[in-house]
Amino acid sequence: MEAYLQHLVGQSVGFALIIVSVVAFFESLALVGLLLPGTVMMATLGTLIGSGQVGLYEAWIAAGLGCFCGDWVSYFIGRRFKEPLHRWSFLRRYHSLMTKTGYALERHSFATVILGRFIGPTRPLVPLAAGMLNLPPYKFAPPNIVGCITWPPVYFLPGILAGVAIDIPHSHNATVFKGLLFASLVLLWLTVWVLWRWHRAGKGRRDALSAWLTIPRLPWISLFSGLVTLITLFMLFRQPLLSVYSGLLYQVIVR
Repeated sequence: MEAYLQHLVGQSVGFALIIVSVVAFFESLALVGLLLPGTVMMATLGTLIGSGQVGLYEAWIAAGLGCFCGDWVSYFIGRRFKEPLHRWSFLRRYHSLMTKTGYALERHSFATVILGRFIGPTRPLVPLAAGMLNLPPYKFAPPNIVGCITWPPVYFLPGILAGVAIDIPHSHNATVFKGLLFASLVLLWLTVWVLWRWHRAGKGRRDALSAWLTIPRLPWISLFSGLVTLITLFMLFRQPLLSVYSGLLYQVIVR
């Protein structure tokens, strides 16, 4: 996929920005976003930003406009077709998620619209649910704008970090540095995820991991994961290539 996107980007920067906007639009579109690997696609586009083939701020604006349009299309679909949608068998698969989303919107609409944009399964459902619940546009618009502004750089970030690392000249030290960088990012994500599981333990429904990630084990797993992450980050920050990497990353930000 990355090679195909790089080929398209090579044709025209303007065309690349259209791709960014379209990906963000369909990632945000009601139900369609559930079927697309949007997170992977956004990270791939972030790699192109990190390697300098697409400008960060141009891509940020394009993605923001795409997700804004996708959210509002989803919102008006929910308002216009709420009765048929309630009877649609495909949507019934997500009945529990839709019920929780609707409950959260009724209690804390501002926070739910913003946070829903950053959670994969709820991203294409929150605007739809807001429309189906007849949430007034003046209540939906402010958090939606905030979410569409803050979401793109967060989802671009893993790809940007990878794209910048690609530009470091190949050497033994570069290989070690890239390995530590990758391990640090994975471990950091894993630690946050385990802490989230610990926080949510006993509150949500059980899944396949619940038998192993029991409530007594989660504090110890969180502690171990956190310590390993800190050790990896310490080793990363002692790498002499970190200054080179930081300089390249700075160029992406100011370019």
